[in-house]
Amino acid sequence: MISQKGGVFMFLRAQLSAQMATIADFLVTILLVRLFDVYYVYATLAGAIYGGIINCIINYKWTFKSKGKKTHVAVKFIIVWVCSIWLNTWGTYTLTLAKIPWVRDTLSQYFGDFFIIPKVVVAVIVALFWNYNMQRFFVYRNIDIRSLFKRN
Repeated sequence: MISQKGGVFMFLRAQLSAQMATIADFLVTILLVRLFDVYYVYATLAGAIYGGIINCIINYKWTFKSKGKKTHVAVKFIIVWVCSIWLNTWGTYTLTLAKIPWVRDTLSQYFGDFFIIPKVVVAVIVALFWNYNMQRFFVYRNIDIRSLFKRN
């Protein structure tokens, strides 16, 4: 059983890890869009992949201090990560295309790349409601992935 104090520190470590991964994600995304003129949806996907790799390594070694087999953790992380990438990529795309012209026009005056605002909103929602919970209760638990698919 995780103590209340231990749970709070785990959450804080997870948030710090997520922030480091997010910085890497956004850096890759913005560099691809600005320097290499990559379409923002593809750049968002590439940034999410890079950030996910960083997040997995930090969380395995430091945040959750996993003792599970690396291959089992990696398989579970990839399952959760693919969903996270999909949520982030399509969430950003959907919010960028939102049919609220006055919001888009107003924000576009202050931000040259309007997609950054939806990307931030989606990233926060996905991080808090999907990534943290799935990593804490599924990925870094010492559960053999094969046991989830065994029939009784």
